[in-house]
Amino acid sequence: MKVAIINGPNLNLLGTREKEIYGDQSFKDYFLELKTRYDIDLEYFQSNIEGELINRLQELNCDGIVLNAGGYTHTSVSLRDCIAAIKTPVVEVHISNIASRESFRHESLISPVCAGCIFGFGMRGYDLALDFFISK
Repeated sequence: MKVAIINGPNLNLLGTREKEIYGDQSFKDYFLELKTRYDIDLEYFQSNIEGELINRLQELNCDGIVLNAGGYTHTSVSLRDCIAAIKTPVVEVHISNIASRESFRHESLISPVCAGCIFGFGMRGYDLALDFFISK
């Protein structure tokens, strides 16, 4: 089984950015932990650029995608259209509980075209998404 984790804008700053919301661990360190916990082929990609995220999603050949689109979650019709167009199931993940934050974060444009959504469980949300794909 192969699963790709795709992170969007500003998630390269995890561990240093708003630690009270996102914690103090970098995603690169967390990804290394995931690779030791799961006996699957995991790949990781992060970009701050919308078009690069879309290109990567279209290129992937895997069994599942875990996507934290960051701020693009609330603004990108193009990312939504991409997810709707590809055959690979996508699980939306957010580290924070977007429903309890600023009102502009309450609507996800990508949720309706994802297989499922996980938010508010910190980095553990990535584990939950991987567990979903493994159990399918």
